[in-house]
Amino acid sequence: MTGFLIKRIAATIPVLLIVAVLVFLMLRLTPGDPAAIIAGDAASPENIQQIREQLGLEKPLPVQFGIWFSNLLQGELGESYYFKMQVTELIAQRLEPTFALAFVTIVLAVAVSVPLGVLAAWRHGGWIDRALMGFSVLGFSLPVFVLGYLLIWLVSIKLEWLPVQGYSRLADGILPFLRHIILPALALAVIYIALIARVTRAAVAEVLTEDYVRTARAKGLPEMRVLIRHALANAAVPIVTVIGIGIALLIGGVVVTESVFGIPGLGRLTVDAVLARDFPTIQGVILFFSFVYVLINLLVDLSYLVFDPRIRY
Repeated sequence: MTGFLIKRIAATIPVLLIVAVLVFLMLRLTPGDPAAIIAGDAASPENIQQIREQLGLEKPLPVQFGIWFSNLLQGELGESYYFKMQVTELIAQRLEPTFALAFVTIVLAVAVSVPLGVLAAWRHGGWIDRALMGFSVLGFSLPVFVLGYLLIWLVSIKLEWLPVQGYSRLADGILPFLRHIILPALALAVIYIALIARVTRAAVAEVLTEDYVRTARAKGLPEMRVLIRHALANAAVPIVTVIGIGIALLIGGVVVTESVFGIPGLGRLTVDAVLARDFPTIQGVILFFSFVYVLINLLVDLSYLVFDPRIRY
């Protein structure tokens, strides 16, 4: 186990290094001058050149990369051109809304999708199964921003049950927090409910055909115990895998949802940084998302040991 952990952690270093190089090059090679954006429309060429020199953008690319990478090795992501503060502080300030949105979304998705998938597998071929398959197609087909605007129109504007936009921190109270987070979480959760329910249905349906399930039923065990103890438990590995992938994608895919619902999280920060050509912030956020993605995949691999003791690393 210790050897496996060391190998996996060591394997993340080249991955993060490749991501860092690619992000650095893509940002520098795409059109747009951060100095011109910071200077504004009325700035003279001399003012723009002065800002470029202050930011170090006039230096050759290898020199710029060397300075940035040297700072990165010391744990510094640089100072934001646009927000005028350290990128690490910016990320720390925006963590709570993004992680809260991801957590509520995945809890909602798992709470709904796993029972639905088990029920569909149990009633394989019936109307519940067909309804779930139809919902899965709809969930994959409906863009998040379309569903988000529909929910805002219905729940917030017409019914006036929940706020249209914004975010309330947990420290301000659980009720204001839930009132602001439930709508964007619901908009995001639909696609994950469709995905996890579909995988759960397929995995449980396959296990239900195994001999040990027929033996359990022949022994007279209650159907609920057969479904949960024997079918769902033995189908857990693919379900946990897709949940882990869903969490990783969710952390990096909240950009649209945070923009639609006006949530000041990392997704909104990414959009603002891209529009302002704020290189240090974009690089820092993408590196952070990459690290979270690698970490979640490692945790998913370790969880296999819990759900399937036959697996050894």
